[in-house]
Amino acid sequence: MFCTKCGKVNSDDAIYCQKCGTVLEAEDETVVAQRRRTVENVAGTEQHLITAGPTLKFVKLGYVLAVLAAIVLTVLISLVLTISPWVPVIIGLALLLIPAFYHIRQRLVRYTLTPSMIEIDRGVVSRTTQNVPLRRIQDVTVSASVIQRMLGFGDVIVDNASEDGGKVVVKNIDDPRKFADELLKQLRRLES
Repeated sequence: MFCTKCGKVNSDDAIYCQKCGTVLEAEDETVVAQRRRTVENVAGTEQHLITAGPTLKFVKLGYVLAVLAAIVLTVLISLVLTISPWVPVIIGLALLLIPAFYHIRQRLVRYTLTPSMIEIDRGVVSRTTQNVPLRRIQDVTVSASVIQRMLGFGDVIVDNASEDGGKVVVKNIDDPRKFADELLKQLRRLES
């Protein structure tokens, strides 16, 4: 160890310089930066911060309209045609299959934000999972049309630095601002 005042070579464990008596300071050590690990829960799987799916507001409206149409159709068919009363009821119940189809389709899409990625899951039997690492995200935009704003849902558009230069759209989720704010919070955490 060299004395910073007189330049005398001292032993590495010396506290004072042998020549001038100056207090020797330990040399700065090189510190290796390590990547932070993602937050994991006890089971070892990554923690889910927010899980969202497409809004069901239109599906609920569809059920209401289908029930009203079924009642009207049942009454009209019963008045006009002289057939078994079960036929109009079955036709009316078949109208409920339309919103049920959209309900199932909406429930098969799930958007999950974790501390390191956005996971987009689609399907039940044939399942597709798309993962967008947060470190590749360049921009986050919340988009909502006038109708979407009035009903309280919208889209979150995520620009990522993939080979395709693609955008990932988290479509028609309730309270998109909350999802985007949590996403931006995680991005800031990764940058620090």
